[in-house]
Amino acid sequence: MVALQKPRLLFEAQTPEIAAFAADALAGLSATPKRILAKYFYDHEGSRLFEEITRQPEYYPTRCEIEILRTHAADMASFIPDDAVLIEFGSGSATKAKILLEAAASKLAAYIPVDISREFLEQEASELRRAFPDLIVAPVAADIMHPFELPAVADRKPRAGFFPGSTIGNLEPHDAAAFLRNAGALLGPNSLLIVGVDLVKDAEILNAAYNDKAGVTEAFNLNLLTRMNRELAADFKPETFEHHAFYNRERRRIEMHLASLKRQKVKVAGQVIYFRAGDTIHTENSYKYTLGSFSALARGSRWTPVATWTDSQNLFSVHALIHR
Repeated sequence: MVALQKPRLLFEAQTPEIAAFAADALAGLSATPKRILAKYFYDHEGSRLFEEITRQPEYYPTRCEIEILRTHAADMASFIPDDAVLIEFGSGSATKAKILLEAAASKLAAYIPVDISREFLEQEASELRRAFPDLIVAPVAADIMHPFELPAVADRKPRAGFFPGSTIGNLEPHDAAAFLRNAGALLGPNSLLIVGVDLVKDAEILNAAYNDKAGVTEAFNLNLLTRMNRELAADFKPETFEHHAFYNRERRRIEMHLASLKRQKVKVAGQVIYFRAGDTIHTENSYKYTLGSFSALARGSRWTPVATWTDSQNLFSVHALIHR
């Protein structure tokens, strides 16, 4: 008898993370309309480009949130209990954490940054250890939208959460509510969560923020294609796609897309994906809230707002929430 050969796999993931990326990418690119999860922006190059975006003159959120933190960090720290661990969700750059840590480090047992980009996470954690030599910095590489384990230093300690950057706006409202519920379960009863939230404002300001003149947001968006080429054996030609970002007034969100400039087919993880001219990949949403609408979202997710701060132009907000 002749033994049957196993079919040759068109794509073999090298790690579970890449296997998950491939599954998510194929599911999203096979959908109508096409989409991909925004968390896949953040390989090392994507994380670097995002930090560059935050320095663009059109991009107000980082500048405004840093103003709020510098002005009110002591007030925020006053809500953190003694000997607590501070857990930052989706930590990215340590710039904002440093401001809060300067105000709260003396009462903290540890700082735990959690981020999906392991290399960038370790780099930022090393810098924080130098800046705060007496503070335990224990990074965790994980997807904050899924359950993850905290290091032993968090055992039997009060917990506080930090979620800056309006990252919550990148989540669909029902996913934002799910995140808040999951954060409450992780942090525990009577815990604190400090969260940054972008506010509804003039569409011209919003459109400019996501279409900077230097083209950094465009490069950030297109880097998704480069990442798929590298990790998923894809053959995207980034020059045949263009960056689209606009404010959807009805849904109160910025939408980002990659639009195909021509009819084409692309291989991704061994499968062929077809594009017509004008087809887009929906890569990100950034929801904008009013103070009232975010408070309602928080209350519906078992958090009680106890303080809110805005910048001098009322473009951005930071909220202190207590878990019920």
